[in-house]
Amino acid sequence: MPGTVPQPQILTDPGILWVSALGTAEPTPTVTAGKFTDTLPPAWLLLGPTDEGSTFSDSVDTDTITVAEFLSAIRNVVTGRSSSLAFALASWTLSNYRRALNGGVAAIAPTGTAGSELSTLEPPVEGSEVRCQVMWESTDSTVRLLGRQAFQTGEVSSDFHQAPDKALIPCEFAFEQPSTGLRPWKMWAAGTARAGL
Repeated sequence: MPGTVPQPQILTDPGILWVSALGTAEPTPTVTAGKFTDTLPPAWLLLGPTDEGSTFSDSVDTDTITVAEFLSAIRNVVTGRSSSLAFALASWTLSNYRRALNGGVAAIAPTGTAGSELSTLEPPVEGSEVRCQVMWESTDSTVRLLGRQAFQTGEVSSDFHQAPDKALIPCEFAFEQPSTGLRPWKMWAAGTARAGL
């Protein structure tokens, strides 16, 4: 009897990005009718829109164990792992630029009176950068990805050109091994369809 091809569980649209200080409590997802319905605590801040969405990557480095008696490797072993979440922020603010710099001396709370506020930003002193947590949620509220300890490793390079071009803040947050002993990232799926059960 021929099999029936199941409807694919496609994932479209750019999703939503959040950031929080390292050590902020992880969200406790609530699911209703196959979608996340919980509200994140105020410590989780929205990063705003991106230029073309986000890219999650996870890869392992491998090497082979060989013996003289066989031409083929007798085992492949993992020698390293790297994972990251990359995006280009379209909301060009000093707060977002500060996050892309992994910290920095910032007087983001404006000084002055209404209409004459002034905010400043300077890069952090090398070695004083801070880690954070980043989280992505699919637009349909069925998938979440949490980077438990993230460090922005990409080049921060903003191009200022005539419209319709826009200045962006490119980021690539590399996930590190948290000191808690938990894995570098965690993914949640709401309902059973995304789980593939």
